[in-house]
Amino acid sequence: MDDLLTLTALSIAAAGFFVGIVVGLTGMGGGALMTPALIFLGVGHTSAIVTADLTAAAIYKTGGAITHAREGSPNLRLAAWLVAGSVPMAFVGPYLVDALTDDPEQLEQTLKLCIGIALLFAASTYALRLYINLRRVRGGGVQPEENPRIRPVPTLLVGMLGGLLVGVTSVGSGSVIMIALLMLYPGLSAVKLVGTDLVQAVPLVLAAAIANIAIHGLDWDLLIPLVIGSVPGTIIGSRIAPRVPQSYIRRGIVVVLTMSGVALLFKAGLHPFGEGHETLEAIVVALVGVAMLVLVPVVWGLLRKQTGLPMFGAPTVAELERVPGDRRRRATTPSPTAPRSGDPTSPDGT
Repeated sequence: MDDLLTLTALSIAAAGFFVGIVVGLTGMGGGALMTPALIFLGVGHTSAIVTADLTAAAIYKTGGAITHAREGSPNLRLAAWLVAGSVPMAFVGPYLVDALTDDPEQLEQTLKLCIGIALLFAASTYALRLYINLRRVRGGGVQPEENPRIRPVPTLLVGMLGGLLVGVTSVGSGSVIMIALLMLYPGLSAVKLVGTDLVQAVPLVLAAAIANIAIHGLDWDLLIPLVIGSVPGTIIGSRIAPRVPQSYIRRGIVVVLTMSGVALLFKAGLHPFGEGHETLEAIVVALVGVAMLVLVPVVWGLLRKQTGLPMFGAPTVAELERVPGDRRRRATTPSPTAPRSGDPTSPDGT
């Protein structure tokens, strides 16, 4: 009991709680936020953090998958093809990284490098998802297709890529696989996409956790406070989600993922300014965040103009996130009476 009341344990539980709230609110960002948060807290070796995060994810994702399965939202055939590709690679991935070196310090740098790249990849896939939805709005949307014809080869390849990423870094179960499903099966509704992704994620993260535990062991001092914090955080986030403008949170996640990815690349030993310039590297990370906040809305507005939409206004980011096969709330091309930026009738005011 005393071990659970230390400052380190409380900081792990607090990080798990806040990340859990974000996961409950948005359904994204579990491993992508938790792993770098724990690395920057300095609560353990990177390998131990990845292992604990995967084990915790296997626990709280199971509850979400059971809920979606009871409601009949996942496409089980599609999930089975994904699992066939992801589980073997999730199990093999940690062994491939472990075989690269016997030096613990070099292993730390390799893992941080892989996680940094995975975070930048996850941030870019979210932006790509919004752009795909934007193009579909201008094309009149897609025909809803609850039971699409399965494409085995590309689905297996998606599962293999996602499995490898998750097995090595704990990042990618939600972000990378989700965007691939959106591209391969555009007719699936949003709830089907989330349900299918959750169902396939349980055996995926479980296989990755087992492989990492077999290689690195399991740090209970990390796992227990992480579970104690993340489970109630996820429950609270899920309950308040209908009353929170998620688009702001999701865009904030993209900024945080990008900054974290760049910072981890520096931590992995990539020093473009040479050794001993930590302050300059920190300034670069901060400038990346500022650039994201200032430039991304401008770039997004220019992309909207290229498709014939105004730079800002309807359809909003929140509406675009609901586009794939969602019959109830399909985004449309703005009309003369459509809500504009700052209009209180706009779902997120953007």
